[in-house]
Amino acid sequence: MEEKEINNPAPEEMVENGAETAPEVENEPLSELDQTKADLVEQKDKYLRLMAEFDNFKRRTAKERMELIQTAGKDVIVSLLDVLDDCDRAEKQLNTTDDIAVQKEGIQLVFNKIRTTMQAKGVTAMESIGKDFDAEFHEAITEVPVPDNKQKGKVIDEVTKGYSLNEKIIRFAKVVVGK
Repeated sequence: MEEKEINNPAPEEMVENGAETAPEVENEPLSELDQTKADLVEQKDKYLRLMAEFDNFKRRTAKERMELIQTAGKDVIVSLLDVLDDCDRAEKQLNTTDDIAVQKEGIQLVFNKIRTTMQAKGVTAMESIGKDFDAEFHEAITEVPVPDNKQKGKVIDEVTKGYSLNEKIIRFAKVVVGK
């Protein structure tokens, strides 16, 4: 058997001649099917990354929302701590003095501080007495006969005050209506 000698150039010669060790098909355009497959892989990767990013966003916002719900009342509670301190001082004063005028003045100061603190947080009391009954703002407890026709359909008495928080009703006023 005769051996045929294969004339392969050495790697150094290939580099000198501009040829590379591994043949590349760089200049050859991809077929339409190969291009579509490459686009599909790229779009799938983008989609998976977007879905992962969205899942992370949902988890993060759910966590932030839970933290917000848990600490939502913190601001109001902290502001009411000063009022609680005043209540403690008023209670001490009630136990140490018998002067009714001083006790009354101290308690009135505490009540005023509670009202101003609540107003600062956006809580306002609704005025109901003498106004027309409105089911949007009032809850009728009972109806009583009134001698004057002008008082019919109007709020005669307020059993429980109604309150709104930033103009949204948080408690309806329980009222007595004239009939």
